[in-house]
Amino acid sequence: MTNKTLSIVSYLTVIGWIIAFFSGKDKADDLLKYHLRQSLGLILTGLALSIAVNIVVSIIPALSFIGYLGIVVLVLLILGAINASNEVKKPLPIIGKVFENQFSFIG
Repeated sequence: MTNKTLSIVSYLTVIGWIIAFFSGKDKADDLLKYHLRQSLGLILTGLALSIAVNIVVSIIPALSFIGYLGIVVLVLLILGAINASNEVKKPLPIIGKVFENQFSFIG
């Protein structure tokens, strides 16, 4: 697979990220490394958000409408995949700047 394809695959769940990371490990360019960082940051943010929402909703069931925040994560995943398909190193809205220089193990 090309680096562009691996960049897109990195946004498709945790399994997609793992496939993109290990498949592109040897031939990774800046585009793939950038999108691996962005997608891992988004996946971790989505996981933390999900846990926080579940805790809040279990304590205060009337706030169950905040579960719709998961749609924001889905939209950000789609935007990231679109950026990867256009071969653009553009940070994701809201959280992208935070993860641009994180995760040093990626490269």
